[in-house]
Amino acid sequence: MNAIVNSLSGGKTSSYLATHYPADYDIFSLVRIEDGNCKFPDDKVRKEVEDKIQAPFIGTAEDDMIIYTMLDLEQYIGRKITWVTGETFDQVIVNKKSKGKTFLPSHMRRFCTTEMKTKPIALWIYENLKEAPIMNFGFRANEHSRAKRMIERKNKNGFVEVKLVVGKHTGGRNKWKTINYCIPNFPLIEGGVYKDQIESYWKDKQVRFAWMNNCVGCFHKEPALLKKMWDKHPNKLEWFASKERDSINGATWSEFFTYDQIKELNSQIQLFDDDFNECDSGYCGI
Repeated sequence: MNAIVNSLSGGKTSSYLATHYPADYDIFSLVRIEDGNCKFPDDKVRKEVEDKIQAPFIGTAEDDMIIYTMLDLEQYIGRKITWVTGETFDQVIVNKKSKGKTFLPSHMRRFCTTEMKTKPIALWIYENLKEAPIMNFGFRANEHSRAKRMIERKNKNGFVEVKLVVGKHTGGRNKWKTINYCIPNFPLIEGGVYKDQIESYWKDKQVRFAWMNNCVGCFHKEPALLKKMWDKHPNKLEWFASKERDSINGATWSEFFTYDQIKELNSQIQLFDDDFNECDSGYCGI
């Protein structure tokens, strides 16, 4: 019988999923960066995270609050949350260099989600479960298009596939294998759950959430929102900008602007947190 897994992102929606649809496993993949200027400020909690992921943890490209969200949520639901992680964002970018060119994730090459969210979870499944699980995704009742895109990726046997490095050949080359990753399932769509229900549920609960989830410098965010993120997370947005400056061939996150240009934007009006919503954030879609 297929195990059931909840895919958690650290946002209110997937946390609602974990609360209302208990699974055999709840899994969260942490995006790491190596910049000491973005070091997670609480050393004790940082060491706790390292114990969970069994890897060094300096900082995350997401809002630091996501760490507390996942720790709070584990206590709230009363079940263990499995933390996984892949290579750091820095290393993922290095790995994508080819023929003297730097490649940064973009609208056309969104490999960041695959490398740092999907693959770490898929590798855990490959190493720990006998067969691909039914995986619950936190897509709400108005997000049929997201579910449709995932359903369209299923193979003839009904599984979403992922290609992974599963070891090394004798000569040192990576050993690749395409595995059945999961059978996607969307309980919130089936249950008719919308954002207002989720927001209402979390109002009086002891789980802390970030203002906005996913990487603070995600290229899917609109310029005004990225400017807001420069104000909220200057060290992390500087990390994003530095990757453009360090690129060999002038690679950028967006084809329309650089992150240094975003920093220099002069807002004509003062923008408040309530002027933005998650539709502006560029969710990963995992």
